[in-house]
Amino acid sequence: MSYRLMNKYLSYFYQQLRYNSNRTCLARIGREKYCRMYLTTIVNPDGSSYSIRYHEPRKIINLPMNTAELTPEELQKHLSRKKVLEKIVIEEQPDDDFDINRYSHLWKTKPTDKK
Repeated sequence: MSYRLMNKYLSYFYQQLRYNSNRTCLARIGREKYCRMYLTTIVNPDGSSYSIRYHEPRKIINLPMNTAELTPEELQKHLSRKKVLEKIVIEEQPDDDFDINRYSHLWKTKPTDKK
């Protein structure tokens, strides 16, 4: 084996030792944006789900339903879930037969014997 060929193999071996995974602790990674990805669950309109990596820390993402593919009955049912329920108004009745004296025994204190 010639000296030149041997030198070529040794330089290749030296570079492999020099540029191993420990190099990352000595220098920063050369990227402009350090992005952290969070584990997120995607739920399809049909109920199936799968996990992805997402750039925001969210637990679950529900994909919207395509209303163009629904039948008229399913569309009506879907839209009825979105309607706001009417508020129930309670009217006060003027003739109230509440007697406060019936409950007066609850706040009266009993006398204590002090000797």
